[in-house]
Amino acid sequence: MNVGDAARRSGLPAKTIRYYEEIGLIAPDRSANGYRSYSDDDVHFLIFLRRARGLGFAIEECRQLMALYRDKQRASQDVREITVSHVAAIDAKIAELEAMRATLSHLIDACHGDQRPDCPILDDIAGARKA
Repeated sequence: MNVGDAARRSGLPAKTIRYYEEIGLIAPDRSANGYRSYSDDDVHFLIFLRRARGLGFAIEECRQLMALYRDKQRASQDVREITVSHVAAIDAKIAELEAMRATLSHLIDACHGDQRPDCPILDDIAGARKA
């Protein structure tokens, strides 16, 4: 099947599929005239990649997961380690976002929101003073 068909079946844009090929995540067959030919297995791997990316795995993590998925002799521990590390990164990002939210909420509370020019929000962003 061509890239348009693979895109429809996998739910990924054709541009993304071409990128995944460019970086070596997938390798569709090529006909004599150079056209890509995607197999059902290629579409399956594209769906796998779409789901992994949707869960926030980075490209290199996806590369590792794909290699483990293809390796039927893999140790599930290897997959688990990648996932545990990913969850730790998500937890760190959540903590960072919660801290940002708390800071911004505090600044909103400190701002009069009236016609006066003084603004603790801008002052804090500029590093001029803490609200």
